[in-house]
Amino acid sequence: MQLFENWYEEKRSAYLYTIIAAHETSKTRRTLFVELAELANKQASIWEKELEKAGAKFPTFRPDFRTRLVAKLIHYFGAQRLRFILSAMKVRGMSVYLNSDPNYPFSTTAAHHEHRHKGLSHAQNLRAAVFGINDGLISNMSLILGIAAATVDQHFIILTGVAGMLAGACSMAAGEYISVRSQREFFEYQINLEREELKQYPDEEAAELAAIYHARGLSKEEAEKLSKAVILNPEKALDTLAREELGLNPTELSSPIGAAISSFISFCIGALIPVLPFLFGIFRWNMLISIILTGVALFGIGAILSLFTSQSAIKSGLRMLLIGAAAGVFTHLIGKLIGVAIH
Repeated sequence: MQLFENWYEEKRSAYLYTIIAAHETSKTRRTLFVELAELANKQASIWEKELEKAGAKFPTFRPDFRTRLVAKLIHYFGAQRLRFILSAMKVRGMSVYLNSDPNYPFSTTAAHHEHRHKGLSHAQNLRAAVFGINDGLISNMSLILGIAAATVDQHFIILTGVAGMLAGACSMAAGEYISVRSQREFFEYQINLEREELKQYPDEEAAELAAIYHARGLSKEEAEKLSKAVILNPEKALDTLAREELGLNPTELSSPIGAAISSFISFCIGALIPVLPFLFGIFRWNMLISIILTGVALFGIGAILSLFTSQSAIKSGLRMLLIGAAAGVFTHLIGKLIGVAIH
């Protein structure tokens, strides 16, 4: 029965809020989750009345195995590390963990908030593309070095390099599709859940939002005033609830197919570099050129990644070069051992 499921979700949320509050070291956050537990119990009482009207037997809440397991994990790892699991279980207020400071000031400027998220999204896309190229580069260079240690037949090396490029790219694309698809389904489910709750009990949703705003730095009066203003606009309210209650960013609902294609292309770009010299003809210096090209590319990728870490570009480039060299030497030695064993 849907009424019972709605009631159970609210009681489960209240139970988990209590667990989080008991293990929360920040007084501000602890107060927030105590208040959210009270609000969840209040919402559960609404569904209890609906159950009574429907003539259903008055239920007793007992946490199921999944709920008890998550409660144990909160004890060992804390709520912050379980943010997405808790959001999936209808636990709100996870946005307070998006900043390490529990009293992180809330910005009421929507344009600034949106700009910050878009900037972050673009940076994440660029970083993912760079890592995709890096994965293809290191994995295919290592594969080629391993095969070259076991055989000197360059035709076989070309075949192996191309096969490794396509297999790795397909694997990356499939993995990225599943990952983004799962994330999208999770976001869509949570947002639809918020949409239904906004219709069912807008006052209670406003109270939850006010509690989160208050925990993030606004005064109680300002938080209540802002939350009531937000709830008046259903579309704005839904977007805000997704961000503030769930800690989700609706703009991150990227296309699984687009993500898969992007991963496939970025991996192929990286994996093609070590194979490139062999595609222009069979020459004895092909392997040397392949190693040099790979080394230059690895250094360049490391330098680009320094943009995300604020480290020295040279230091980051050398570190990436050493990591790639270590992977290549290891697979080359393994290939040599296998080649000796076969012969």
